[in-house]
Amino acid sequence: MLLDVQNLNAGLEEGKEILRNLNIQIDSGETHVLMGPNGAGKSSLGNALMGNPVYKINGGKILFKGQDITEDSTDKRAKLGMFMSFQTPVEIPGISVEAFIRSAIQQRTGEHVKLFQFQKELKACMEFLSMNSEYAKRDLNVGFSGGERKKSEILQLLMLKPEFAILDETDSGLDVDAVRIVSAGIEEYKKKTGGSLLIITHNARILDNLKVDKVHILVHGSIVTTGDAGLIKEIENEGFEKFIK
Repeated sequence: MLLDVQNLNAGLEEGKEILRNLNIQIDSGETHVLMGPNGAGKSSLGNALMGNPVYKINGGKILFKGQDITEDSTDKRAKLGMFMSFQTPVEIPGISVEAFIRSAIQQRTGEHVKLFQFQKELKACMEFLSMNSEYAKRDLNVGFSGGERKKSEILQLLMLKPEFAILDETDSGLDVDAVRIVSAGIEEYKKKTGGSLLIITHNARILDNLKVDKVHILVHGSIVTTGDAGLIKEIENEGFEKFIK
């Protein structure tokens, strides 16, 4: 088992509990989808798994590759092979896309990155995502459109090749063409690495070309139902009302 979350209770530092006795297990190579109404705690789960210091773990355990990472910092989790793409990627002035990704790879692997090979792979990934190569030299996300920011997140996913990736509504705010490109990028990640995914989404279009192993419905900070990919169609047709009840 790659990820084993046991009876997780977590909330904001000021004491507001958001996640309650949450359990989820993800095996190597699996793709899981997390859905739920607004305010259910989906993004909070992603942040808690990734070690965002804003969130306080009040009970339970997070095991990754058999190792207890409940108290580990975000950088330690990243070095172990975890990754998270954000719903609203932030601007980072003063560091280019290329420099950011290269530094991240070096930090994760602890090895020197060969510049020529790195730039060759970066260019190929950017072409795959229909990104202008000039963006590699621009400050990360500064002046980027919403679509380019999301592509930048998927570019990092393809270059870093994590064993486990949390994608927090990567498709939100994107037009049809951008969703198609982002979806293709996620599919390419699966082909290249065989990694595991936890996809937080309201939009099934991003899942069209992916084999979904399990779908979880999160309500009021707890997973109330787990099923196969057929659960996505049920949600599209009927909404979350019966699960909330």
